Amino acid sequence: MKILFILTYYRPHVSGLTIYVERLARALAARGHEVTVLTSQYQKALPAEEILDDVRVVRVPVWFRFNKGVFMPGFAGVALREIGKSDVVSIHLPQIEAALSALLARIKGRKPLITYHCDLEMPPVWYGKIVNTVTYWDNLLAGKLADTIVAYTEDFARHSPFLSRFAGPGLSARNDPQTARESANPKGKVRVILPPVVIPEPTAEGVQALRERIKLAPDEKVIGFAARFAYEKGAGYLINAIPHLQKEFPKFRIVFAGPYGKDVIGETIWDDLQPLIKQHKDYLTFLGTLNPEQMANFFALCDVVTVASINNTESFGLVQVESFMCGTPVVATNLPGVRQPVTMTGMGEIVPIADAHGLAEGLIRVLREPQQYVKPRPDIFRIFELTRTVDEYERLFREKRVSL
Repeated sequence: MKILFILTYYRPHVSGLTIYVERLARALAARGHEVTVLTSQYQKALPAEEILDDVRVVRVPVWFRFNKGVFMPGFAGVALREIGKSDVVSIHLPQIEAALSALLARIKGRKPLITYHCDLEMPPVWYGKIVNTVTYWDNLLAGKLADTIVAYTEDFARHSPFLSRFAGPGLSARNDPQTARESANPKGKVRVILPPVVIPEPTAEGVQALRERIKLAPDEKVIGFAARFAYEKGAGYLINAIPHLQKEFPKFRIVFAGPYGKDVIGETIWDDLQPLIKQHKDYLTFLGTLNPEQMANFFALCDVVTVASINNTESFGLVQVESFMCGTPVVATNLPGVRQPVTMTGMGEIVPIADAHGLAEGLIRVLREPQQYVKPRPDIFRIFELTRTVDEYERLFREKRVSL
């Protein structure tokens, strides 16, 4: 098949959405499909076209950027050309080009397939509500034009203002945590497919090297935070949990893995939190972006990983499963979808949203008895098996393909 993925940001950008599409695209290319990613040339230094891991990446020039949104006057022409070459069009939301992409797919006789990654909730800036509203209605139009909409979990599909419009009453029929990977609903458009998770096995040498790099004391507890340093990730609540954690553990470190500061497009939270970061600097370490091997060692180094997200811009948290696969439990907030990895595996605690004290209590419970939360790696792999995720996408694409 000739498969076209459409999304705003692709590599080298780092986000859960980018990683999701990259993993899926690479896996499908490895199965012999012709895979193209249509995305923005959000940095002028990026090539207009290149091959990355057997995936053809086509980038449309960006005239200017407003927060995370991009203005690409040439998008429609390039999209029409690439859609015409493809059997399958897979559009990844949220993005402001969603409705246009879906409409162009319909014009070319294709069935637009959407993967809905999260609800967009902008930080509390003056234009935030405007961006939220415009993106929602644009994406809603795309949803109406779509043939099928993929969601990560039924939990999120039921609670998302967007997905709940398209999820019919039969969604849960084949979706239980133990056996279901997909739920196709004849009265709705939503199909649930668990996301693709890939993580190398950590190595003792790699973990030790990372321990030496950040100069950890032998008895120092490590709390991991693996995400972009963005508003919705809740880093401020984790840092504000430090006084509560100090009462139980005199020695601990919160280690951040992921882009921060100017490396995070459209975010000001790094600057906003500087007084708090400076106040607690002795407890904080920032590693920046790590490669997959380094991430595996990071998870293995941690005693616990936290997903402190505060709104539906987080719908799952791939890092939770990656952490499980490296033997480390997770404390996650009680958000729809985000609570599912812990619920499905028992490898952690679920805590209140936007609550520094509640987050600290969950971390303390896990740090006191971490082994009671750890499950065998093969058990985690059976639930979140990459092959089955790719199989389900491949099946969906074959059902909806248009032969050229």
